Amino acid sequence: MTAPAAATGLRALVGIVGFLAFVEFTSGILQGYYTPMLTDIARHLGVHDADVNWLEGSQLMLSALVVPAFAKLGDMVGHKRMLLVSTAATALASLAMPFTDSFAVFLVAWALQGFYVVWLPLEVALIWIRARRLAEQAGVKPASVTAKAAGVLVASLELGAIGGALLGGALIDTLPLWLVLLIPAVAVVICFFVILFGVAEPPDPVGGVFDTGGLILVSLALVAFTGGLSLLRIGGPGDPFAWGAVAVGVLLIVPFVLWELRCSDPLIDVRMFRSPSLWPVFLTAGLFGVSVLGAQAPLSTFARTDPDVYGYGLGTSGFDTSLIIGFYLIAMIVGALLFPYLARATTPRVALIIAALLVAVGYLMFLPLHDTYAQTTINMAVAGLGSGALVAALPATAAAAAPPSQTGVATGLTNSVKTVGGAIASCVFGIALLNGAATAIDGGDATAGSLTGYVTVWLVCGLTALVAAAALLIVPREAFTDTDRTAANATG
Repeated sequence: MTAPAAATGLRALVGIVGFLAFVEFTSGILQGYYTPMLTDIARHLGVHDADVNWLEGSQLMLSALVVPAFAKLGDMVGHKRMLLVSTAATALASLAMPFTDSFAVFLVAWALQGFYVVWLPLEVALIWIRARRLAEQAGVKPASVTAKAAGVLVASLELGAIGGALLGGALIDTLPLWLVLLIPAVAVVICFFVILFGVAEPPDPVGGVFDTGGLILVSLALVAFTGGLSLLRIGGPGDPFAWGAVAVGVLLIVPFVLWELRCSDPLIDVRMFRSPSLWPVFLTAGLFGVSVLGAQAPLSTFARTDPDVYGYGLGTSGFDTSLIIGFYLIAMIVGALLFPYLARATTPRVALIIAALLVAVGYLMFLPLHDTYAQTTINMAVAGLGSGALVAALPATAAAAAPPSQTGVATGLTNSVKTVGGAIASCVFGIALLNGAATAIDGGDATAGSLTGYVTVWLVCGLTALVAAAALLIVPREAFTDTDRTAANATG
């Protein structure tokens, strides 16, 4: 490729990253906008604070189901096409939420809104494919380019989350709830047309035959497993039927793996889990999901809990809660943008380990330091630095280490296992907060979770991040680098 042609290719890639950044900005709005108003939504729907976890858990369960299918279809028929389908589904669900006061209907719409979770892995796969093509034609380093682009996307996501959280926290104190809920729905509709007209489809999708049998088996496993977790929330840890459903979900993984090993074009190439570069990344994603997804609702409700009534909490308003979230998300932006430079100064493996350790330190700091607004903000900022780096790095590193025909599947798997980890945590945290619920100081009715439950949340988030850091020590030193990728291509 001539120098002008290479420059044209790079400009086209930069343009696509710009449009995708807007998509992630919209994703950020969805992820940040509702958090300051979760208590208000619970009151509107007539449910307990701990029941907010049902919303989070249902969305995470659906996300875990759709990501494998959409990631594989992205590789097969085109990543832009699947971006459009998922955005249309998200828009329809978002438009339904403002117009119901039924918890069941709201729960279904909230779950279906979770289609947005496939956006980032599809986008990273799309960027990786284009960067790899430029590498073949113009000597571009695809791993480095993809890591930097992922950092930009995650920074855009967190900017959207900051804007969404601040806007949502301000509007919930002044406008009717239905009107407040309508705003993100409009943003998703706009996002659909940005993808339609601004993002070009990469050439030459891999094609193939969709693995329907594999999708059925993994869906049954996930439904049984997450359904069992939901039953545990209803019946408690002593419910044998709930544990039976969880066990069935785990056991169904065996026929799924056997099916995938025999399939010529599997939904998920389970052989990737044998890779010393990939399986620690997938494990890290699952453990990271515990804090980045499962802990969002408990952190919001803890901040809103009135210390004059329950003896703990911060007693913040919706807007003050959004400021805490805003500081956390700013830290995530910094972490996402700094990760490529930290990886270049050390190695991607070392940078991932540092990010996981920051998440661990941030949440473990809550154990002694949770009494003031400043303490909570500092804790979340430390955790945010590591979280931002991991959100950007995990799909990019998976793309760099995956076989070329499984790029979308690998990036999707980081989100799938992250959402499974978040679903498990959401269930566990919901039980922890509901069991032994707080008693009001004046003896009145209590709607807040227990302090012991919140301590459980912080401890679990910190320890799972430490386990992730330990798992990443197993990754080869040169994993996820362009040097490692070049050597892999040369040998096979």
